[in-house]
Amino acid sequence: MKTIFLTGGTGYIGIRLTRLLLQRGHRVILFVRPGSESKVPSGAVVAVGNPFDPESLRPHIPEACVFVQLLGVPHPSPRKRDLFYKIDLKSIKASTEAAKQAKAGHFVYVSVAQEPSGIMRDYQQVRAQGEQSVLAGNLPHTFIRPWYVVGPGHWWPMLLWPLYKFLEMLPATRRKAKALGLVSLGQMLKALLAAIEQPEDLKEVLDVSEIRKFGV
Repeated sequence: MKTIFLTGGTGYIGIRLTRLLLQRGHRVILFVRPGSESKVPSGAVVAVGNPFDPESLRPHIPEACVFVQLLGVPHPSPRKRDLFYKIDLKSIKASTEAAKQAKAGHFVYVSVAQEPSGIMRDYQQVRAQGEQSVLAGNLPHTFIRPWYVVGPGHWWPMLLWPLYKFLEMLPATRRKAKALGLVSLGQMLKALLAAIEQPEDLKEVLDVSEIRKFGV
């Protein structure tokens, strides 16, 4: 059994990950803002505070725990540029500082694919800065870099699947198509579980191709 501390644990991926971790016998602490306590799945420990303040986070982080950073702007799009800096970047900086002070054992950060995309440049830059914050804290880590996660309520990109496969066949577009490919919710959850339970068996960066190795 491990102790896992999560930010963003009541979101689309977070709440599913929390339930899986609880089913597997882990102790899960969800750090939420005031008013979100009712969203925490039964069995998880609730910690309430300000995710943008390291001093608010730090007392709740057990030493040697696995810190999972999932907090971020939902449904990222180019028009949410300012929110990426106000929420995503500010929260990861607070989390890495608090995790370092608390002597967390491993830091799992859901970043984003870093292949240049143009349209989502600001989002990619913010997540890259988030990775740098983890590295600057000298924290043992796993970076998970999906592009788009398809699953319940997020199936529309599957309409582009034939186009992705076609672009992956062409030498001129193969690398970008693979780097910015789709991954399933199931693959993401399995990648996160592996990063939490057996990080020593993984690369420090799991890109789209690595995430896809976890099956369906």
